[in-house]
Amino acid sequence: MSKSTRGAIRPMSLRHPMAAAALGLSAAALASPAAAQQASEEGDEIVLDTLQIEDSTADVNPNAMPGVPYRALRSGDVRRTQPLSETPQTIQVITETQIEEQGASDLRDLIDNVPGVTIGTGENGNAFGDRYIIRGHEARSDVFVDGLRDPGMTIRETFAVDQIEITKGPSSSFAGRGAIGGAVNSITKQASTDYMFVRGDLSIGTDDYYRGTIDANVPLTGNLAVRANLLYGTEEVPNRNFSERERLGAAISLAWVPADDVEWVVDYYHLNADDIPDLGGYMPAPTGTGPSDITIHAPWHDVPNYAQQGDFLDTNVDTFTSRITVRMAEGVEVINATRYGETTNGYVLTGLRGGAFRPATNDYGQLTLSSHQGNQDVRYFVNQTNMLASFNTGGLKHDAIAGVEYSNLRVANGTYILTNGGTPNCRTSGTGPNNAFCITDNQRNVLFDDTTIHNLLQRTITNGITDSLWEVDTFSIYAMDTVQVSDLLRLHGGLRVDLFEYSNAVVQGGNTTNYAYNDTLWNGHAGISLHPVDGVMVYFNYGTGKEINGGESDLGANCGYGGICVAAGTDIGAGRPESVESLELGVKADLFGNRLLVTAAAFQIIKDGVFESAGTGYEPGGSLNTGKNRVRGVEFGMVGNVTNQLMLQAALTLMDSEVRESNTPARIGLELSNFANTQFSGQARYQLTDDLAVGTTATYKGHMFTGQPDSAASYNATLGIHTYRVPAYWTFDGFVTYDFSPSVSARLNVTNIGNTDYYLAGYQSGHFLYKGDERRAVLTLTGRF
Repeated sequence: MSKSTRGAIRPMSLRHPMAAAALGLSAAALASPAAAQQASEEGDEIVLDTLQIEDSTADVNPNAMPGVPYRALRSGDVRRTQPLSETPQTIQVITETQIEEQGASDLRDLIDNVPGVTIGTGENGNAFGDRYIIRGHEARSDVFVDGLRDPGMTIRETFAVDQIEITKGPSSSFAGRGAIGGAVNSITKQASTDYMFVRGDLSIGTDDYYRGTIDANVPLTGNLAVRANLLYGTEEVPNRNFSERERLGAAISLAWVPADDVEWVVDYYHLNADDIPDLGGYMPAPTGTGPSDITIHAPWHDVPNYAQQGDFLDTNVDTFTSRITVRMAEGVEVINATRYGETTNGYVLTGLRGGAFRPATNDYGQLTLSSHQGNQDVRYFVNQTNMLASFNTGGLKHDAIAGVEYSNLRVANGTYILTNGGTPNCRTSGTGPNNAFCITDNQRNVLFDDTTIHNLLQRTITNGITDSLWEVDTFSIYAMDTVQVSDLLRLHGGLRVDLFEYSNAVVQGGNTTNYAYNDTLWNGHAGISLHPVDGVMVYFNYGTGKEINGGESDLGANCGYGGICVAAGTDIGAGRPESVESLELGVKADLFGNRLLVTAAAFQIIKDGVFESAGTGYEPGGSLNTGKNRVRGVEFGMVGNVTNQLMLQAALTLMDSEVRESNTPARIGLELSNFANTQFSGQARYQLTDDLAVGTTATYKGHMFTGQPDSAASYNATLGIHTYRVPAYWTFDGFVTYDFSPSVSARLNVTNIGNTDYYLAGYQSGHFLYKGDERRAVLTLTGRF
């Protein structure tokens, strides 16, 4: 059955009065004859139960709770068999309604608002694109679409997404290798034979913001339907006018239901994302002579937009997916999904260097321009088959899953050759001729006007070599079960084995080194949940995860960043995978007639056997399995309707991280890089009248420090302080919606209402600092037909 109707009878569209009348007569006919006869004999009036008929809005997320659009009832991943309120793990869902009302469209902007998640920067080692860190651990390769891995570094959009699921804590039973801190899974919109609708959204906003989307589902026959989601959008980055973003997308879905127990859905997805990114500001390092004499320098908020002519970050995505669902018997389904995808991601970007505060002269080093470049060509094939079975044995109720998966992931990492034709205007060292391009003097005065500054380098860009050919073949088998022992007690567990073959041909200094090995990964989860009263679950969950040596596809032989790591005198297959063990104790409670879900969880993640570099992190040499770190925390959540007028989703995480072991003793005891101890996000909507609603989103991220992924934050031993600090921030957004009629509505979004200067992430040496968008206002008109 389709994901829109899985686990339920297909709804009938009730847009016509005859349909409602027919259902009313059917309900009367099905009334108990015995009860009717008894009432007749006693002369009592016959009173039938009220049959409440609710018209479904066809273009609304099918996984959301009717009348509670912020709350998802279930996961879009078929392997998550239990409702989210009965799933013993922290899974935060952003529904389609929340996505729209936040006024964000890129996946990265939405994920950044999720507590427990931070954004990582691209660097000379890391490719630029969507990069997430969940509960302190790298997750840029743990992004999935409809339960299938979406490899490579790309820009991801939400125009064809029903909901976004962020699983926190190891998820290797479901995801396979990686997923150490968690995973991100987007659930896409698919065709349905149940409805015919057309929806169009047109948006116009400040800073030349224009966006249009169409979502149309058309049943071609009684058992064949097509759905098309189309997108075009363009915008300037607020108050950074030279930088811009352009999106062109199409998602076409075809559903065929040849029989009641068979459904075949075929999808094609295309996205072209063209950006001129702005790498933002910079962070001066703290200064002083010792721990008692420290000055913390704030980022310089007035850095001009210095992106150069020819800068770009371009993503092209084309994927084909086939999903066949067959109901074999009552309670037994087999679902086969096959996906082939091609993705390219290329970039030439400009960053900053310098700018350090100089106490001796009470000024700053000049800011110079730096170049960052690279490209990826990704080809991947995945086939996954799941059998879902619900059955009873010996008084025990089982919801079991057995599955197999094969994946072939191939990534060619390439380079560009950059030649600067401009005239250098400053020196970075020595007394020789000018060799650098400075945009400020030593008092932070900008040296060029807004036109000239974008053409200083006068770059010529040509294609370079392919410096890494990365490939991983994996065959996986897994089985999971949720066993209801009694109304009070449930047990759950699962086991997965991944057999993989890894190869990576890395070019360095004109020489090619072929790295290859194979291994077997075993992962699992187990736990218990108690249901002391209706709507309340207390659970304990244990889970594991493993990451392979060289598992990050964009990093070649950069050991410290997740690329292949070879210790001196060892073979490529030496050592063991990095491993994680997670404990989570939590409670979930349904309140107010199951319209509000409240959650709380305490968790601990220990990552052991971490591969560590021997130096900067860009070399293949290092030490195998010498690192260890720990993350502890608590998370509180709330989602649903507080009253008939007020709906909200809010979450708070309080965490602590620590490096427990390292090949560099000075790192032991330090916190992890790119890790915010305290994070909060809340989105609320209040229905003032039947037609008018207002809402707001508030986000808080505590400060964090830069550094290599999954490693200690950068540290100044002389001062006894972390070096580059990304400041904490609050941001607030607001929206107003008005329904002119059932078919026409409008929404006004204002993001970053206070026009706050805030930063998402920083490069480990402080050279550039991702700047969050300044204030923007957007008006959207929506028509439904």
